[in-house]
Amino acid sequence: MGNAVHDKDSQVLYLKQRLNMFLEVLDSIDPEDTELEDIDRLIEMIDDLEMKCEQFKK
Repeated sequence: MGNAVHDKDSQVLYLKQRLNMFLEVLDSIDPEDTELEDIDRLIEMIDDLEMKCEQFKK
């Protein structure tokens, strides 16, 4: 996923893939064993998605 994404279809596909990765990570977390670092990583993933959305708007 290191290549630049320029056209809208590729941007939407990229965002869908990243969102699916986030959902997979979220599904795999056991609430009983979740550490603060796990929550921080989830927040970081959401922040990255938000940043990409903003970049793609321009």
